[in-house]
Amino acid sequence: MFEQPLNERVRTYLRLEFLFDRLAHHRSDTSGFGRRAAIASMLDILLLLGRSDIKTDIIKELGAQRQQLEALHRRPGVDTQRLDAVLAEMDDVLNAMHGMSTQFASAVLRDNDFLVSVANRSAIPGGTCAFDLPNLHRWLSLPAADTRRNIDAWLADLAPYERAVRFDLSLTRESVEFAPRSAEGGVYVQSLGGPTRMLRVRLPGGGTVYPEISAGKHRFTIRFMQSTDLTNRSEQSRDNVAFDLAICHA
Repeated sequence: MFEQPLNERVRTYLRLEFLFDRLAHHRSDTSGFGRRAAIASMLDILLLLGRSDIKTDIIKELGAQRQQLEALHRRPGVDTQRLDAVLAEMDDVLNAMHGMSTQFASAVLRDNDFLVSVANRSAIPGGTCAFDLPNLHRWLSLPAADTRRNIDAWLADLAPYERAVRFDLSLTRESVEFAPRSAEGGVYVQSLGGPTRMLRVRLPGGGTVYPEISAGKHRFTIRFMQSTDLTNRSEQSRDNVAFDLAICHA
């Protein structure tokens, strides 16, 4: 699955989703390096959240989608039970986001000297080793249960954001079905037909081609690149490539 965001909001959400997935993976590793990686992922999330007003974006986006979904109640053939479940979950997400501080991410990094010291050294290759950050080295020597409690406390305020981002992306992904397409000579071009949030390209696993997607306001192009030897530069495939495409409109 290859996904191409077509606006800055979805781009940020996909990056956050990736970081939340990476954080979940490293949190299950109780080794010193696992805990280092968990903190690094958490700091990346906090830095990304601190750069823009994600809270306002999420509330505005989900609020608009709620109005659109509410209108579906009047359409015949709609699964109202499923629709009501989605609306109820959306209300839970919105209520949780309304209760969050807008600048909490910046406040966490500003008010926690330990995390600030780790964040400042993380940009330097090897900058978080023991002699650079002896306090981190001391913390990593604590029992895993103690450090997990610290991490859980730091992550508590991230949970509503994670749920909101995942919920918004799930609505986007489930808004349209995949359709089979063919890229003649490795190239596929199509008009967008209106504001679009994301393009999704699905290919069989284990293949040697991958898509490079470029899009403007009115159309997009998918070029399938051939990669058989990682030491050499990929080249555009000259073969016809069958794939599945989903165009997730705004």
